[in-house]
Amino acid sequence: MTNRKVLLAAPRGYCAGVDRAVVTVEKALALYGAPVYVRKQIVHNKHVVSTLEARGAIFVDETDEVPEGALVVFSAHGVSPQVHEEAASRNLRTIDATCPLVTKVHHEARRFVAEDVEILLIGHEGHEEVEGTAGEAVGMVQLVDGIEHIKDIKVKDEKKIAWLSQTTLSVDETLATVAALKERFPHIIDPPSDDICYATQNRQEVIKQIAPLSDLVLVVGSTNSSNSVRLVEVAKEYGTPNAYLIDFASEAKEEWLEGVTTLGVTSGASVPEILVRDLLEWLAARGFGNVETVTASEESLLFSLPAELRKDLKAAGLPVVEHTK
Repeated sequence: MTNRKVLLAAPRGYCAGVDRAVVTVEKALALYGAPVYVRKQIVHNKHVVSTLEARGAIFVDETDEVPEGALVVFSAHGVSPQVHEEAASRNLRTIDATCPLVTKVHHEARRFVAEDVEILLIGHEGHEEVEGTAGEAVGMVQLVDGIEHIKDIKVKDEKKIAWLSQTTLSVDETLATVAALKERFPHIIDPPSDDICYATQNRQEVIKQIAPLSDLVLVVGSTNSSNSVRLVEVAKEYGTPNAYLIDFASEAKEEWLEGVTTLGVTSGASVPEILVRDLLEWLAARGFGNVETVTASEESLLFSLPAELRKDLKAAGLPVVEHTK
């Protein structure tokens, strides 16, 4: 058992957009008091949602579930203009915690529509981010959910189409889809910059290094977290025999460790570090106390809190703490 070790991914866990969104709800509760309504899960993580619920956050699916005139926070995944209009019609006070990187994609969608350019949106059907982006360009977006659907795409003018993507996809999968789109539509327009989130890329890059060295990879994250699910897939694609997604250390199984000497650990971009620490403690108690950090990149990006919240915090004389790290 002395040669057992954990390869711990860095970076892992909270990205700047998730950090901003979680702090937004925490600060709103401190400033305005409970309840604070949140449309959809603020981020896709069971622990974060249950912790905020315990403090007075109420998560709803749609704005019509929020009492007229109440406060509602929009999640990090973004919403469509229609949702903003619905909130205004109910006189709701809103705080928009959309990740700025998602907002960038929304801006790109609006610009293409203004130029009468159809959009092929690479993403997963039903994902909140996809719905929000598509809502910026109603009637001008076709979803590309897998390479196999590209052959069926029909557009008005092959010289007036562009591609955009959901920010939390697999980098490799997106590149392959873009290549297939360009083969079918040689004149397709690229977005001004890569839409894949820096944090998604960084977390996938480090797991690509860890996976071929590991007998097992454990990813801490929730099943509805697209970027967490992708990490499991990337780990398997890059050589680990087994990889599992777990929300909590208590979900890990003893039998997974049989025959394992090197074990990789990482976490999705919406996962607080306490959950990783819990898993490391669980592993240490089973002979995996030797932890070696594998670093692919350093992250220093931070986002300011939403302007409407910063304004009220300053007016109340409360500190504007803009991140949890």
